[in-house]
Amino acid sequence: MASNLDVFLWLIFPYICLTIFVLGHIWRYRYDQFGWTSRSSQAYEDSILRWANPMFHFGILAVLVGHVMGLVIPKSWTDAVGISEGLYHFMAVSVGAVAGLFTIVGFIGLVYRRRFTKAVLGVTTVMDKAMYLMLGLAVVTGLFNTGANVIGDYNYREGVSVWFRSIFYFSPEPALMIDAPTGFQVHAIVAIALFAHKTTSNRILRWAAWIFFGATFVATVYFGWHYLIDSLAGVAIGWLCVAIGQRVTKAESLQEEALNPKPVDVENVAPARETAAV
Repeated sequence: MASNLDVFLWLIFPYICLTIFVLGHIWRYRYDQFGWTSRSSQAYEDSILRWANPMFHFGILAVLVGHVMGLVIPKSWTDAVGISEGLYHFMAVSVGAVAGLFTIVGFIGLVYRRRFTKAVLGVTTVMDKAMYLMLGLAVVTGLFNTGANVIGDYNYREGVSVWFRSIFYFSPEPALMIDAPTGFQVHAIVAIALFAHKTTSNRILRWAAWIFFGATFVATVYFGWHYLIDSLAGVAIGWLCVAIGQRVTKAESLQEEALNPKPVDVENVAPARETAAV
């Protein structure tokens, strides 16, 4: 039987992060577009950035493609096109190892640059440090899982992948993650949290997300009140939708007034006082 912590981690936590991710992007697109910036530090240092940045980004793109192949595409589909389990396993381990190596070398270069270049360190925020910490943990656990696949017998395509897809079917199967190795569990939690963290750079969203996350964690793990907190979350989301709707309507009305100003009644305008010539 699943514990309250299992229910929170593999049933509630993914939906919290996805909700923050979706609503946060909508909110920021409407009201905080100019606050969404990468705060480029290229002007402060570019010798390390020149090689570390491309290595990290090309590596992470390859890792993303591998995750799409492993998590989104069912095993039955690859079997249907003639890709055997052995061939798929060889491709996943070999390509994943190369992509992971590029990613971690580039990541180490970026962290070193940000930590030991005083000008870059001076413009580094707390949110940047948290992002680096979470991203580094995700990369390290991902490489660990790739190595574990070589010597282990756990097939994540029949466990983690099925659980991942079940979230989007709105029919989650937490038991699949409960039985998964610890490395896959940590990697999944960190990766999901990254989606929410990326959205909460805005201070308002960050406070709202942490309060909601803390209340849900305490209610679920310690009291087993996840059904009650679901109801409260529904009320909160409903209120948020109403608030956003009001703001959107107000913004659109102001925009319409700016584009179509009302005509000025010339007769009721007081004549301007003429200034005597000196």
